[in-house]
Amino acid sequence: MGALIVIIEDEEDLLELLEYQLTKEGYEVVGFLSTKKVEDFLEQEEPDLLIVDRNLPGIEGSEFIGDMRKKGYDAPVIFVSAKNSDKNIEEGFLRGGDDYVTKPYNFSELLLRIKAILRRTKEAKSGKLTCRDILLNLDTREAFLNDQKIKLSKLEFNLLAYFMKHKNIVLSRDDLLENVWRDKDFKKDKTVNVTVNRLKKRIDLNQKDSYIASIRGVGYKFC
Repeated sequence: MGALIVIIEDEEDLLELLEYQLTKEGYEVVGFLSTKKVEDFLEQEEPDLLIVDRNLPGIEGSEFIGDMRKKGYDAPVIFVSAKNSDKNIEEGFLRGGDDYVTKPYNFSELLLRIKAILRRTKEAKSGKLTCRDILLNLDTREAFLNDQKIKLSKLEFNLLAYFMKHKNIVLSRDDLLENVWRDKDFKKDKTVNVTVNRLKKRIDLNQKDSYIASIRGVGYKFC
C-alpha cells in the first residue's frame, strides 16, 4: 500500500470522491467529516499527509492544524478551501500549511502537489534534498551541482536547504530571517538580499539556470 493520506472534508460527496480517486492512485486513505476524531486517530497512526478543508464544523481547519503544530505534530498539510483571498492563503501557511489549493480545483493538479510534497518528505527523511541539478546531503552538509561538489558557507547551506524544502512557494524576507537566520527581530532586509545574491552565484555558475526568482515587494521563490 502507498502513503497514508488523511482527508478532513465536511462535504460528504466530495470526501467520497477524493477518497475514491486517491485510492485508485494507490494511496491508503482515511476520511473524516470533521476534526472531532482526528486527534485521537493521529495518536494511533502516523499519516504521511493531511488534506484539510478550512470550512469545517466545530473548529476551523487551519485553527485545528495550528493547534496540532503547537503540540509538535509535523506531518505535511495541504489546505483545500474556498477561502481564496491572499489574506486567507497567507493565514493558512502561517498556521502550518505546506501548500494551499483553492476550490474549485483540478484533481490532476492536486495529485501533482500531493506527489511533490510526499517526494520532498521522503527525501528529507533520507537526509537528502534534490531539485533539478542540485543535491543536498543534510547529514554530511555537502552540496552538489551537476554531481560536482560546491562550497557553501553554513548560512548559504541553510538558506538553500530552506528554499528547497519550500520549492515553488513565495517566501518573504521576514520568513527567511525567522527560519534561516533564526531571529525574527533581526530586520535587515539588505542582509537577506546580499546572502541570496551570493547563493545565486554559487549555484548558477554560468548565469543560465534561474533557480531563485525575486518576487518584487514580497521576497523570493525557489523553482
